[in-house]
Amino acid sequence: MKSLVAALVLSIAASGALADVRTIRAEVKGVVCAFCAQSIEKKMRSLSQTQDVYVDLKNKVVAVEMKEGQTLSQDNVRDLIKDAGYDVGKMGIVTSTAQQIKASLRAKK
Repeated sequence: MKSLVAALVLSIAASGALADVRTIRAEVKGVVCAFCAQSIEKKMRSLSQTQDVYVDLKNKVVAVEMKEGQTLSQDNVRDLIKDAGYDVGKMGIVTSTAQQIKASLRAKK
């Protein structure tokens, strides 16, 4: 079932239907429990530019999807994560939704 969902999400993305999606994907060090994840998610959801957020404990990934037409700086996201007490590794902007990233990471498990 997970691979079916991942395939569907990838198929939608390939069709160009989500071409305008912008998500900041960051590797975060120190996220070890559900409370950690919830703390980061709450901070990211408080931003007016945020459409969706996904925090993956196992892979230590945070995905912050922006609302259509909105911008959010990587520095702002990095600062919020650091203020929450975590270190940020590799970070970049991708054209996947937070749910696509979730499906992709879960398919790897």
